[in-house]
Amino acid sequence: MLHELLLALLGYTGDLIIEERDHHKSSLAPDSDDVPFKLAPDISFIEPSDRELIERIITLGFYYRELDRFSTKSRNLSWIRSANPSPSPRDSEFPSSQVIPSVYRRAIANGIVEILAVYRSAVLHIEQKLLAETVPILATVTQGLNKFFVLLPPLYELVLEIERDDIRGGQLLNLLQKRCHCGVPELQTCIQRLLWHGHQIMYNQLASWMVYGILQDQHGEFFIRRQEDRESLPDMSEKLARLSTDDASLTDWHMGFHISLDMLPEYIHMGVAESVLFAGKAIRVLRNPSPAFRFRDAVYHLQMPRGSQKIQGFTGLFSFHKEPLMDSKLIGEELLPQSEADKIEAMLLDLKESSEFHKRSFECAVDSIRAIAASHLWQLVVVRADLIGHLKALKDYFLLAKGDFFQCFLEESRQLMRLPPRQSTAEADLMVPFQLASLKTISEEDKYFSRVSLRMPSFGFTVKSSPVDVLKTKDYADGNSSSALSNASSEISLDGWDGIALEYSVDWPLELFFTQEVLSKYRRVFQYLLRLKRTQMELEKSWASVMHQDHTDFAKHRNDRVNCPVAQQRRQRFRPMWRVREHMAFLIRNLQFYIQIMVWYRLIQGYNI
Repeated sequence: MLHELLLALLGYTGDLIIEERDHHKSSLAPDSDDVPFKLAPDISFIEPSDRELIERIITLGFYYRELDRFSTKSRNLSWIRSANPSPSPRDSEFPSSQVIPSVYRRAIANGIVEILAVYRSAVLHIEQKLLAETVPILATVTQGLNKFFVLLPPLYELVLEIERDDIRGGQLLNLLQKRCHCGVPELQTCIQRLLWHGHQIMYNQLASWMVYGILQDQHGEFFIRRQEDRESLPDMSEKLARLSTDDASLTDWHMGFHISLDMLPEYIHMGVAESVLFAGKAIRVLRNPSPAFRFRDAVYHLQMPRGSQKIQGFTGLFSFHKEPLMDSKLIGEELLPQSEADKIEAMLLDLKESSEFHKRSFECAVDSIRAIAASHLWQLVVVRADLIGHLKALKDYFLLAKGDFFQCFLEESRQLMRLPPRQSTAEADLMVPFQLASLKTISEEDKYFSRVSLRMPSFGFTVKSSPVDVLKTKDYADGNSSSALSNASSEISLDGWDGIALEYSVDWPLELFFTQEVLSKYRRVFQYLLRLKRTQMELEKSWASVMHQDHTDFAKHRNDRVNCPVAQQRRQRFRPMWRVREHMAFLIRNLQFYIQIMVWYRLIQGYNI
């Protein structure tokens, strides 16, 4: 009887202690009186009080067996050898069922194995004590296993919930964090140990992501996830088309990764998760520079004098200590020194070695890592790639800050723009006044002008009709064809030269910020400002023409007393037109100022490094 009881405590039934298989294990509650392990009904030499006590004790054996079964199933690595890396979802019974692999469940199973090892040691100690001394059997067993009555049933309930709801990843950490808040110190310590095992996996994934820029998440359990679900983002294909780049690092930066809210534990704030996402993406960029950048950076090093190794204006912030080499690993190490990577890894290792999860320490470490990644990314983009200079160039050319250049360009092309553009040669026709304006106003020190090119799309604009076409339209409209008149008026409502656009060539890593979507916004602003500039120039020239005519009339008739009243009447008649022109010029000037100052400021606010 003693050996039967000890074996039952380790999950093995026999002749005296049997298992009632008609009970469904998954529906059994931990605190239920109906447990599968029972004394055989034909045993008559045991008193009812002893029977009740024995059946209460052997429930621990059932909990032990189920927890051991869960641990064995979760720690099973046979799926690695199979051809199918993602086994089919598990069935309700073990061992015929297969579970979807989960590194977090495996970690929790490792923690449960530790607890079960303590339980087995307690059973072995009871066996040794009973065999060595003559003591009351049931009292000794109860006294030796009493603490496990508050541990194994809640653990069994936890396992049931994990399997029933298929909880994994960050959801499993969240469940354990909630279960830690209980009034039983022994159970709280036990759950905290399980949570510690789960956090070890999370810290490993954080180290892979924030030290090397690699997302190590084969089973989709990390709260940082690669963007692969195109159905949940209907406009993803449109955004990818706007990005229009073959560089994988740029695609990853803009829309390659996102935060999975399902796997984000509740005790990690969204802002902290965004910092983790940013730091990992920044590390990916720093460790994987573009091949063109490596070549350009090596040539830059070769051409730099030995004594000018620091960027002017940023003394002490960024230095070039290495010789120019074409090896991508060395370039990546220069962008992110190994000492900085070791510092990030040391921060995560400190968190990993802590016995408890401290929210404040975790957030401080993440903020520090984000600051390191942002600092080196800032040095790459702002210092090496000259972001400030390119922003100024965008303002100069797209927001017409170089007023002398565009004034000269519009003057040179004014006669050309009086005629409708020819779709086949419009762009070539514009290049002549464009180059003339650059020769007159752009200095050789302006290194950004070579990145600017003028484009005249062969589609997307309506050609302005000639006066002959307008007359034909009017004649046709007199023939009772009002629909034709409305169509013709809509076709001639826009100037064909409004399709003039600027293109700006950017290199890596500026493409992280100046995407095609961003540049398209600048192009639209430029097209609108150019129309305003042309309107302003025409208003100024009309004023000059009227003033010239007025001065001519005044000079001609100043000694003619007879015709002087006629000139005065003509001036009075033109005054309303002058006032309208002044109001129009006032509106155009203020609109230009608003777009060139306020809109530019809001565009700049959109860049977050």
